[in-house]
Amino acid sequence: MRSVILYTTLGCHLCEQAKALIKPLLAECDWQLQEVDIADDNHLMAKYGIRIPVLAIPNTGIENADNADIELDWPFTANDVASRLQSERSMTNTLSGNIA
Repeated sequence: MRSVILYTTLGCHLCEQAKALIKPLLAECDWQLQEVDIADDNHLMAKYGIRIPVLAIPNTGIENADNADIELDWPFTANDVASRLQSERSMTNTLSGNIA
C-alpha cells in the first residue's frame, strides 16, 4: 500500500481540517496516511513551518526529473488531492505494466 505524508504539528487546526478532508480520499484509493510532526526536526520546521499543513505525494519520476515528492500546500481541495492521487496511481500502473 502506498502512503502520503502530511506535515503537521500539534495544535494545528488547519492540519486537522486537512486530515479530515484527505482521509476519505485515501481510503477510496487504497493509500495510507503518514503524519510527520515538523516540531521534532529543525530542518522540517525551517522548510514547512509557515506552510503546514503540507501533503506530500510520492512522485513516479515522470513529472519532475529530481523525483521529489509532489507537495500540496494548504489550502488544497478534495478535488486537488483526488486528482493527484489518481494521476500517481495511473502512472504507477502504467510503469508496472498494468492497465489503469
